[in-house]
Amino acid sequence: MTSTTKYQLFNSSNSIVEDLFNPYNVGAKPFLKWAGGKGQLLDKFQELYPENLKRNKIKNFYEPFLGSGAVFFDIAQKYDIESAYLYDINDELILTYKVIQKDVNKLIEFLYRYQKTYLKLDKIKRHQFFYDQRTNYNLQRFNIDYEKYSENWFPRAAQLIFLNRTCFNGLYRVNSKGEFNSPVGDYDNPTICDEQNLIAVNKVLEIAEIKKADFKEIVTDLKSNSFVYFDPPYRPISKTASFKAYSKQGFADNEQFQLAQLFKQLDLEGSKVMLSNSDPKNNDPNDNFFDEMYNEFNIVRVPARRMINSDPTKRGKINEIVVTNYATA
Repeated sequence: MTSTTKYQLFNSSNSIVEDLFNPYNVGAKPFLKWAGGKGQLLDKFQELYPENLKRNKIKNFYEPFLGSGAVFFDIAQKYDIESAYLYDINDELILTYKVIQKDVNKLIEFLYRYQKTYLKLDKIKRHQFFYDQRTNYNLQRFNIDYEKYSENWFPRAAQLIFLNRTCFNGLYRVNSKGEFNSPVGDYDNPTICDEQNLIAVNKVLEIAEIKKADFKEIVTDLKSNSFVYFDPPYRPISKTASFKAYSKQGFADNEQFQLAQLFKQLDLEGSKVMLSNSDPKNNDPNDNFFDEMYNEFNIVRVPARRMINSDPTKRGKINEIVVTNYATA
């Protein structure tokens, strides 16, 4: 865990004035697979980040739809930010992030037990063990106080990570009742306890404030000299392509409009803002939903791969949009 990234500071004339090392570049990567995760797009995103971030002049980062946190981990380890504010509406996700931040070693102990038990089982018993854990996980949610941090959170976080590592396609999905309903996956030797990465994630989370909150609550924490990245549940590009089940709350067109209003508000207040979403033109070249909604801002279309379709033959390349309130190269 000693690797560091060298980064450079610039003066007003863009001359290099000193070299520094980022102590938070410890190789941390997302510890959960999450629908809509941005790992595959990071190379492109690095081209689209604001120049002031690349020059280490932006000190505060905000991500109101945290999910797997791929963009947060990328930015925190590459650039000289001093604080990060991470939000999500999903109780279980926020619980797990906070456990890693506060008690990662306790979590690792529980995950090792899962790994030791699970890997000893044959395929039939693994399936039974998975469904027993899934049932228990769904029942126990009524016994968890999501507002008060406690030792009860440790096994809860471990159970979520276990299910994520062993369910079909590693996909976190809940139904309208809030029940986790992804089926069992078929893995020979899943890594249930990635101790090295969890310790790295714990280190990077030292600069983070983590909250269960709606995206609109960002305004209560917003500081000057900030970069905000929005990655909301994507608007479905077809009637069969909808996947919004990160939580039992929906995210329909009305919420997309509210988010666009917040985007404009943050622009007026001087923040640098970037947003991702699906591109309706994948299915209908005449669908200008986002082009009209963000017509005063910069819209870039980037190729991505659809990863969550249950039919592997339908996981093809599509475009996504990236909206920024600043010029990009």
